[in-house]
Amino acid sequence: MRVVLLLAVVVLLLTVVVPLLRRPIARGSRPPVAVNDELVKDPVCQTYVVRSRAVRGRGAGSAEYFCSEDCARRHVG
Repeated sequence: MRVVLLLAVVVLLLTVVVPLLRRPIARGSRPPVAVNDELVKDPVCQTYVVRSRAVRGRGAGSAEYFCSEDCARRHVG
């Protein structure tokens, strides 16, 4: 009876402990994720906005990014 109990404990430990030990190894082997979004500065109110959510405008030969349509209008006018 002790052998069966010991075998059950070993199987339980192997099914619980081994996956926990493998997780940090798997995380460390993944390549770093490239960040596609960055913060851009609004030239009107000087706040930083995530580029994907910013209002895009044109000015002086380069793209400009604004926090809102209101700031984009104030910059033009």
